[in-house]
Parts: sequence; C-alpha cells; structure tokens
Amino acid sequence: LIYLAMIESGLNPKAYSRAHASGMWQFISSRARLQGLRVDWWIDERRDPEKATYAAARYLKELYERFGSWELSLAGYNSGEGRVERARKRRPGCEDFWCLDLPNETENFVPKFMAVVMIGRDPAKYGFQTPAPSAPLDYDTIHVDDAMDLELLADAAGASLDDMRSLN
Repeated sequence: LIYLAMIESGLNPKAYSRAHASGMWQFISSRARLQGLRVDWWIDERRDPEKATYAAARYLKELYERFGSWELSLAGYNSGEGRVERARKRRPGCEDFWCLDLPNETENFVPKFMAVVMIGRDPAKYGFQTPAPSAPLDYDTIHVDDAMDLELLADAAGASLDDMRSLN
C-alpha cells in the first residue's frame, strides 16, 4: 500500500489536488465519507495518516472484490469504479486493464504504480540509494470531546506548538 500513497501524494498527509482530493491517499470528500472518514468544517480525516490508511485498505479490498484484478482495482482507485465499469461495457469481452480505453492519467497510473513497486523492491538496481530506516514517530493518541486550543494542549503535553500542529 505504501507505493500507492507514494504516487498519489508523495506520502504527504497535507497533499491537496486540483480535483479536491486530500491527504496521503488522495480521497475526494464523498469517497472519504463512504469509507467512514469524517470530512467537515472542523475535521478532515483524509489527512489522518492512520485513519485514512485503513480507509484506503478497505476501499482497495472492495475494488478487488468487485473487479478480481489488482490492475482494475488500481484503475478504479484512480478514476473511480464507475469509470472502469463503463470502459468495460464499451469493450465487451475485455476483462483486462490493458485493453480498456481509460483516461490518460489512469492508463499511466497502473504502470507508474508497477514501476514504483519494482524500484522499491530493489532500488540499487535502478540507480537509487536504499534509504536508511528512520525511527518510528513516537506519539500518543488522546480523544477530546470538543474543540480544544492546541497551544493549551501542547503546554499540558510538554510539547511545542509546532510539534502539536504537525501531529494534529
């Protein structure tokens, strides 16, 4: 899954597209809500790396159950499952991603994903350095029932306001 987030957003939880998709997984608000994410004036869980990752995994599972193919599932993730279904109907007998007529962005998306997976499995083979592993982010999750002042929370947690903003 990490490779999908890599090509969708560069792993940036604050990424925002011209199509109004947001977060690492580039969910549009309607798809995010269908996957159980809260998107409103107060909160946008598309930008929550943990919740959005679970939502993306659920969505990909649904797509795979629908299409039975990872290539078609990735195409559906990129351009919507309705568009993939319509492309399949326009080409009776075509059950394969490679013979469908899809938007250029989607036609490039699946090969781009495959390329990123290949590079990720053996970066040196393709002229990339293997990055040194970084320590996992150390944080606690605390549920609050109402809006809270981040400066007050940062002070109570002994954290800087900048750290609190980046983790929030």
